[in-house]
Amino acid sequence: MSQTNWMAITTKLLFAAALLGLLAVTPAVAQQPLPNYTLLPGDEINVAVWREEDLQRDILIRPDGKFSFPLVGEILAINRTPAQVQAEIAQKLQLYIPEAVVTVTVKGINGNRIFVIGQVSRPGAYVMNPQINVLQALSLAGGGTPFASLNNIIIVRGRGDGQRTVPFRYDDVARGRNLDQNIMLEAGDVIIVP
Repeated sequence: MSQTNWMAITTKLLFAAALLGLLAVTPAVAQQPLPNYTLLPGDEINVAVWREEDLQRDILIRPDGKFSFPLVGEILAINRTPAQVQAEIAQKLQLYIPEAVVTVTVKGINGNRIFVIGQVSRPGAYVMNPQINVLQALSLAGGGTPFASLNNIIIVRGRGDGQRTVPFRYDDVARGRNLDQNIMLEAGDVIIVP
């Protein structure tokens, strides 16, 4: 083996050893697992039953949170995971198709929307994938216009039959104070920038 080849191999081995040493001492960043996605009205799913071509279809979850499926009838999907919906369909199909293999996949998360209105560059509806906070939503909307009153932002959140408002003072959060007001948004929240 020539001296040039020997040096090239030695250099590569030293580089690999240094890289492995760096990886060994670099602390691993703990990733928080996200909660399982729960379905919402407006979401689109695909339901498929193995070897049953007539039982494969794309379904839009209705505003009441339900959908209809052949041989099964009405299924409540709102606030349930795809796995929970899949298990219910499989259980109800047992009468007609023993040991049915059912798959439920999410094709679109259009029900997981928030709305930003008022003095922002791009007001409108934004899909959350999977979750965003108030600052992130304002960023998606292009930030406030020169006329925006950023210290008087409110978030309107619907709760059952009622609604509540949550104040948001941009200057506080931008300065690292009162960070608890930078809440994680929920589907249907409306951010109003006066």
